[in-house]
Amino acid sequence: MPAVTVSDITTLARIPEAAPDAAERHVRSVTDAPTGYEGEGFPVRRAFAGVPMNELDPFIHMDQMGEVEYAPGEPKGTAWHPHRGFETVTYIIDGTFEHADSHGGGGTITNGDTQWMTAGGGILHIERPPEALVASGGLFHGLQLWVNLPRELKTAAPRYQDLRAGQAALLSTPDGGALLRVIAGEVAGHHGPGSTYTPMTMVHATVSPGALLRLPWRKDFNALVYVLSGAGSVGPRVGADRRPVQTGQLAVFGPGDVITLAGADHQETRYPALDVVILGGTPIREPVAWGGPFVMNTRAEVLQAFEDFQAGRFGQIPAERVPHGDLGEVH
Repeated sequence: MPAVTVSDITTLARIPEAAPDAAERHVRSVTDAPTGYEGEGFPVRRAFAGVPMNELDPFIHMDQMGEVEYAPGEPKGTAWHPHRGFETVTYIIDGTFEHADSHGGGGTITNGDTQWMTAGGGILHIERPPEALVASGGLFHGLQLWVNLPRELKTAAPRYQDLRAGQAALLSTPDGGALLRVIAGEVAGHHGPGSTYTPMTMVHATVSPGALLRLPWRKDFNALVYVLSGAGSVGPRVGADRRPVQTGQLAVFGPGDVITLAGADHQETRYPALDVVILGGTPIREPVAWGGPFVMNTRAEVLQAFEDFQAGRFGQIPAERVPHGDLGEVH
């Protein structure tokens, strides 16, 4: 289900028609997200798996969490864990999640809400369903995106942004066939509430069956479209570059001025429309050294992050509640 609905989409501000001579962004690749498990065992799709890092930059990693219908007692989250060198963006489409961190940030996010946490120089945090949801079970669906920070900001002070669904800028296409929720960045002069260190845009779009979305896009941004649910196509409507897409697939676009996608005429009963997350940002173009929950520029910096974490320099969480196990390999 879309995270935001409106009673009359035609009353929303509309994105302008793309100029006839605007350069279409062609599709470089469409990849399938493999499934796995995160934290204490909740199911995820690894949205960026198999895509070269230079095509994702400034984004590093994204998990689609669910969509899953939990039975009573089944909802799971994560234990306390550290991060350094990037930002985590958790967007909840259905269900409820609680966040707390070692710098005082935290709260509860639910349908359409986003938490934007800058790990910067180091933070500990935990994400989990509230006790009531664990007891009752229920639908859970969301995503977590990791946004890289440039070298000069990797040790920035941690911060937390609580972005409510009602703060998102809502737009539509001229014919009302698509609803866009701007979470961060700018679309056609309308800004989302998220404050970002790295210049970027994040949009959740719901495209009705048979509808077309031609979205003006900054030339200096890369362009990624991930299908949360439903079916459709990406790329110019004319020519061999048009590609079919469905739930759990990521499309990477080449350079240009316009991103084009369309909803399939016929959708599955449980997915009434094509729902996608559209991402773009200015590539940082710096070396990436990634070790578990730390994303730095060099292997030595990652090893230093492990050392600082083990020495308790990431915050004031009681020692017995902080995991000290295997945090992953250094790459």
